[in-house]
Amino acid sequence: MTSAPPDQPAPGSVPGPEPLPALRDVPRSDRPGLLAALAEDLAAAEYRVDAVAGLLGPEAHAALSRDQIVPALVATRRAGEDPARRHLTAVVRFFLLARPASREELDVALPTLGAEGLVALGLAEAHDDGRLAATLDLRPYAWDGPEGQVEMWVASDLAAHQRPGVLRADHVLGIGHASATLVQTTARRPVARALDLGTGCGIQAFHLLAHAHHVVATDVSDRALAFARFNVLLNAQVLGVDPDQPERRIELRHGSLLEPVQGERFDLVVSNPPFVITPRSAEESAEDRFTYRDGGLPGDRLVADLVAGLGDVLAEGGTAQLLGNWEIPDGAPWHERVRTWVPPGVDAWVLQREQLGPGQYAETWLADASQQRDPDAYEEAYAAYLDDFASRGTAAIGFGAVWLRRPGPGQARLDRFEELTHPLEQPIGPHWSAAIDRADWLAAHPDLGPERLVVAEDVTEERHQRPGAEHPGVILLRQGAGFRRTSLMSTELAGFVSACDGELTAGQIASALAALLERDDDAFRPGLLAEAANLVADGFLVPA
Repeated sequence: MTSAPPDQPAPGSVPGPEPLPALRDVPRSDRPGLLAALAEDLAAAEYRVDAVAGLLGPEAHAALSRDQIVPALVATRRAGEDPARRHLTAVVRFFLLARPASREELDVALPTLGAEGLVALGLAEAHDDGRLAATLDLRPYAWDGPEGQVEMWVASDLAAHQRPGVLRADHVLGIGHASATLVQTTARRPVARALDLGTGCGIQAFHLLAHAHHVVATDVSDRALAFARFNVLLNAQVLGVDPDQPERRIELRHGSLLEPVQGERFDLVVSNPPFVITPRSAEESAEDRFTYRDGGLPGDRLVADLVAGLGDVLAEGGTAQLLGNWEIPDGAPWHERVRTWVPPGVDAWVLQREQLGPGQYAETWLADASQQRDPDAYEEAYAAYLDDFASRGTAAIGFGAVWLRRPGPGQARLDRFEELTHPLEQPIGPHWSAAIDRADWLAAHPDLGPERLVVAEDVTEERHQRPGAEHPGVILLRQGAGFRRTSLMSTELAGFVSACDGELTAGQIASALAALLERDDDAFRPGLLAEAANLVADGFLVPA
């Protein structure tokens, strides 16, 4: 049996101004030698996203993404017979599939750390039969960074498909659908200071470290901060963090919403807050709430308060992006209440991606925590959701992304609320960033007349007409990338777009169309250029 390497806690190994409190049931990050051994063994086992996908095969890998582990169990049983893949198979079964393993198997699969090292780091515990079981999910994660692919490992609590029973209230979520959505949605740019509000296991902070000089990550959960700290130090090298002085790049702070950063300013804020609307009761305590999703406030007040307060922590030109739910009253436009949350002097662009009825919403979040496994409690909780929404006249619940900015000199003032429920190109963040740049360009060029425009490369034109008709009845412009919008065109606007090849100015094209159609130039031109400006804003036309 391989023994754990000797180790001593390293001074300054805790990201943040003060050490976090001692906690049970969290991975230890005060053993730098053991962390280094773990990283060495995981790398040697080729525990990477593409290698795991190759080991499992397309069908089992796709099933695992749906939290179905049986195909992966079958695939790893077969793969375990191949000596060349035995180490990777053992690691996948232990950490991803949560299957117990003997100490001898783990000593072979992780020879530097060994089984005793796993226990010492709090990553494994003994079963009655002497085998070890993983205490957490530890999985490979990768993304395309500014200088190439970034590969790391991310620890979180075991999910419902990996362990029996209802999730613990202080469950630390892994890389879920919402966190991946925020990663893809964020409009990234180099910044001096960034804030990850509600960091959880740290996924947003890891991405911020790729383009921010310094990151502050906050959470109301001490357990979440402990997982984030472990993940930062396990992946210190790839994240560009000095494990002896991590606070130079990243600080972890405990506290609710904006409390930990009052009086500070940031160039970029991202947040996947606990936005789930949950019925409140007089008997509940903080320990009864699923902290990863429930902020403890009634209705959608948490998101409302966050949107209203974010302007106070944004530097001039600073932006914030967050996910959220909002209640839609019966008979009201979906954005009516959301618009009232935006404080004066702050730009807003809110994108609603879906709406659910109260029943669908209740089912979604009760299943999320596996609460259906207790039938009596499920019935009671479902009814509480319906009563809670009915008490406020809520007809539907919207989900989407919010972009905010404290504008600087020369930047556009944005007040945009739109619903796009069709699939968008992912990541959408770069396209959102380009759209903001176009808005600023339009603000700096209020008269399009002298400007030259071209049709964006992803745009196609579609015409529909009845058989035998002389002219098309419908002309559409479609985007093949980004937001993938469709724009209904007038004949005049279609003619303008067809002439936008960068040779003539927008004003010259408009005047030529006015003459061709025998219209008064002074009356025709302003309206057509205003429509053209809308096409620039949406990305159908771009400056030449």
